[in-house]
Formats: sequence, C-alpha cells, structure tokens
Amino acid sequence: MRIVAALSALVLIAAGAPAIAQAAPPTLTLGQPFGDHGVLQRDKPISVWGQAAPGERVTVSLGDRSVQARADLQGQWRASLPALPAGGPYVLTAAAASGATASASDVMVGDVFLCSGQSNMEQPLRYAVHAWNPVVTPDDAGIRLMTVTKDSDAVSQPLWRHPTAWSVATVESAAEFSATCFYFAQDLRRTERVPMGLVHDSWGGSAIQAWISEPTLRRIGGFDDKLDVLARYPTDPIGAQAQWGEVWQRWWAARSDEQPWLTEAGQWTPVPKMTPWEQWDVPALAAFDGMVWYRTDVTLTAEQAAQGASLSLGTVDQVDQTWVNGRAVGAMGDAQRLYALPAGLLKAGANSVVVNVMDSWGEGGIYGAPDTRAIVLADGSRVPLDAGGWRYQKVEGAGQTDGPRAPWESLAGTTSIGNAMITPLHDYGFRAALWYQGESNTGDQPPRYEALMAGLMADWRQRLNQPDLPFLIVQLANFGPPSSEARGSGWAEVREGQRLAVQNDPHAGLAVAIDIGDRYDIHPGQKGELGKRLARAGRHVIYGQDIAPSGAWADSASRDGVEVVIRFKDVTGYLITLSSDRVTGLELCDAGQTTCRFVSGEVSGQSIRIPVGDGPAGVVRFCWADNPICNLTDGSALPAGPFRLTVQ
Repeated sequence: MRIVAALSALVLIAAGAPAIAQAAPPTLTLGQPFGDHGVLQRDKPISVWGQAAPGERVTVSLGDRSVQARADLQGQWRASLPALPAGGPYVLTAAAASGATASASDVMVGDVFLCSGQSNMEQPLRYAVHAWNPVVTPDDAGIRLMTVTKDSDAVSQPLWRHPTAWSVATVESAAEFSATCFYFAQDLRRTERVPMGLVHDSWGGSAIQAWISEPTLRRIGGFDDKLDVLARYPTDPIGAQAQWGEVWQRWWAARSDEQPWLTEAGQWTPVPKMTPWEQWDVPALAAFDGMVWYRTDVTLTAEQAAQGASLSLGTVDQVDQTWVNGRAVGAMGDAQRLYALPAGLLKAGANSVVVNVMDSWGEGGIYGAPDTRAIVLADGSRVPLDAGGWRYQKVEGAGQTDGPRAPWESLAGTTSIGNAMITPLHDYGFRAALWYQGESNTGDQPPRYEALMAGLMADWRQRLNQPDLPFLIVQLANFGPPSSEARGSGWAEVREGQRLAVQNDPHAGLAVAIDIGDRYDIHPGQKGELGKRLARAGRHVIYGQDIAPSGAWADSASRDGVEVVIRFKDVTGYLITLSSDRVTGLELCDAGQTTCRFVSGEVSGQSIRIPVGDGPAGVVRFCWADNPICNLTDGSALPAGPFRLTVQ
C-alpha cells in the first residue's frame, strides 16, 4: 500500500518537535484560490480575500467594479464585489493605500464546480479509456483547472497551507487532472457556453467522515468517542494518544482475552527481515490482509531513560497502534511514525516496544531504512530498535481489518480532510459540487451512509455559505466477482444510501454507474461516459432542463394479489429489458432481509410485475450485489439504478 506523508506535520506536532518559524508574509497578497487563469462564479456577489499590513485599507477591482476593505489586526482582509455575468478575461487587482499591489490576470467569470471524493474522482485523465485520443479542443480553453494540495488537520483551517494554481485546460494540463471532473465539464459545455472553473479537491482512500465537520458528525451520531479524543489532540497529543489507546484496547478485549502489549513475546516468531510481510516467504502471510503483532526490546542506560524522547517507527503499512512499556503512545495511518513519549515512561534496562499493524490491501508491515526505527533522545542521539531483534505473531480470525482508526488520521479519521481542504473555500462561489466516494465506507454498518451523505451535503452548504448548493453524486460502480446468491452487500448498502440521500434532497442528482465498472479494477476506466451522465444530471438539477436526470427511478413497491408491482418515475419512453424478455437482478426478501431469493419480473409499461410464488415478499431489491448483473433500462439507454423498497 502507498504511504502518504501528508500527515507528517501532525505527527511532528504530536512528537513535541519545535515549531519552524514562518517567513513574514508579503505586504499585500491575494489569497488562494485567486490567481492567474482563475474562474469566479457568475451572477452572485464575488468574495475576495487576502493579506495586507494590519489596519491597511485595500481597494479591490475587477473590470469596472471596485470595493474597499480594511485589514484586521492579523492582516486579513475580505471584500465583496458585485455580481457579474459570464465573461472576461479580467484582471483582479488589490491595491493598498501604501502603494503595494497584487493582481491575477486572465480571470474569467462563469460557472465553478467543486469536484471531490476519493480515488475514483482523483483518477487522472491519462488513465481513462480512450484518453490517448485528442480530448482537448480549442473550445476547452474555456475550462480552467485547479487541484487542491492534500492536507488534513484536527481543527478547521481558515486558509489553505499549500500553494495552488489555476491552469488553462490543454492536453498536457488535463492529462493529470481528474478525468471525471474534466469529462463532466467538457460535455456540459456543449450546451452551457460559459467559462468553467474546476476545483479538484479529493483524496484517494478517504472515508466520508473525514470530510464532515465535528458539529455535523455529532448530530449524525456514532462518532462521539472519536470526536472527544480528537478535541484533546491539538493541545495534549500525548494524553490523546493514551486515551485513544484505551478505546483500541476495549475493542480488542471484545475479541480476545490476551493483552499482547503487556505480555512477553517468548512464543512469537523472529521477524526474518524488516520488509513487508508478504516478502518473508511465509505462506500464511504471502497474501495476507489483516493484523500482525510486532515486538522488540531496547536497552537504555539510566541517563538515556531520564531524557525526553520520541519513538520513531518510520514506515508502517498501513495502520498501527503502538505501546511502549505497556502504555499506548501512538496510532496513525498514512504518515511516517514519530511519537512523543511521556516523561517517566522509559526506564533503565529493557524497554518493550509493541506494535499492532493492520493492513487492508497491498503490502503490509514495518519496513524501510533501519535508521528510521529508533528511540530519539532529547540530546539528538538515537538508540536503534532493530538491535534487539523483532518478533511477530499473526492474528487469526475474521474482522481484522475493521479495527478502530485514530480520529486524527487523514483518510479514515473524523473531520480531518474537510478541516484543511474544504473549510478554506468558505465564500468562494460554486455552481455545484460533484461527489464520487463510498468505496472506503462499504464496510460500515448499514444504513449509516445515507445519514453521512445527507450530512455532508448540509455541512458543505453551511461551510461554503451556499444553502441551496446543488450536489451531483456518483452512485458506486460495479466491482468484484458476480454473486450467485441473494445475499447482503456493503457496496449495495452504500449505493442505497446514495440513492436515498439524493431522493430526499431537492438540490441533488445521481449519476448511476452500475454498468460501467470493472470486475477486476476498483478504478474503472469509463470516466468519459460517467462524465456525460453527471453532465446530464447537472442539466436537470442545476440548469433546470426538462429531462430525466439519471434514467428510470424506482418510486414504490406494492402487493397486488399474487404479484409485487414496482412503479417507476422519470422513465424516458418505456422500460426495456436487455438480452431477455424478463427483468434480471431482482430479489424478494422477508422484512428483515434475513432470507432473500432471486426472482424475475416482467415489464408492464412503466412498472415491473413480479410473481411472488412461495416465500416472503416484504422487501424487494434490485442490483443488490457488489457486482450485480442487471438488464433494465429505458429510452434514454441509461440503466435503472440499484434500489431497495419496502413492499406496501
């Protein structure tokens, strides 16, 4: 698995590393995301912000519009320009009373879209199917691109901490940009002839809760333990790590009577080499995703033990929970590990270091250069961990990749990514937001995703100060081996959560992707077709065109004698079955979905009729699998998406 180092700054803070002095800011600046080639949202007041000398008056101009602002005591200023129609190019200028100026040239006014999610939104255009064909026409100079640098934090940040820049869409710049986001805009510009700005703000592997604010997660429920620990982390990282260790240990105690962080490792096996465990020539670990315990002992003198110290583990793939002398001192994912140790924890003689490593895909383990694994003392010296030799023990049983993840993690944490990558966009106008995420939440307990998706939409509307901001959601594509049984599916649960969240939101649309996935690749290449489907949904939801946004939509299911009737809305023409005169992919279940069976249905106009036969019929499901085989469409040639309905 690829280790992302974006959280290393947080780890250094936790380790008590001295703050690095920041250079004094320029006298006058335009804040991010304002810059050359940028796009500002049309038909609404334009907020602009930046930095100047404290108390200085700043005049902000765009075209023939000018307003004044004054910098506060911290040097931050903010102004609001009157709304403008689509047009440009303009020069956006900030001029201080002192004579200093800052400007951005070739600025357009049009429609701005925020494209976010995890790796399928992040996947660049060069990996898409047919990306080798010329995709950027001269008209695409009206598309401007920005990719937000990955960042996360335990608390909300008012500004981005890493530089960003706009670029005009060319073959070269688009190749590394989000394929889904780009293809959406390219198709939309066939009918909406205005400049378009695309702000790509995603992080591969991220869970949805990492993008949602603390107040919203508390309203949703189920995150209070994590949020309570997270609130402590910025000011007391050592105490927060110990508190999180107690949460982790309670989770482990429900699964095992052993306490490996307290016991000797006499029966454990010597680690053959500090590489991923898949490279150890141990058959049981050759393709293992799960947990492995590591332990070593490091000997310190009394003088060394009396010093302040940190524990450096270097690369741990993927997630660790770490103890020193039986005390939890660190938990992290996606960063180099460097944990501050509490005073008095180390002792003269042998000190135990125990690490639980959890890996859910790809290679796992503790590896990297030997000098990255050490006790780092306050005097700058390092005591190697490898000298005492490591031992390991493989954890047996199911559910090993479901261990609790520390709330300050970037990908699987709570609030972390949204704090650093979404909050700074407050007041930057958008026409809509696009969201392609959910794969990392397929292991959640249902029906959690519906609440999280609805919560994210409400949360971002508040954060971005746009109460009616439209959202276009990608319903997860098919992936993995087809199922021959009618059974539960985490992927289907997420799709249903996405469907219901959109159904209950008047400003949201759904792009169904159940037929354009890839059995063998979680990152399907058909991003061009997906972009077209998002654009279609956008034409309806954003621009008010009278078209069905996403194909036939299941509206209700009811019992009619010996049949169940499913009624659809938003049907273009009439329902159509492909490669059969029957509807495949249907299931009937009891009310609790403990017993389900495959059934077939017959199209009747804009409805489907299913003979009940023998067995319960409290719930009807369609396309209910990780990779279902479904054949229902309509005159739009778009698939009818997965659904679950209670039979009335």
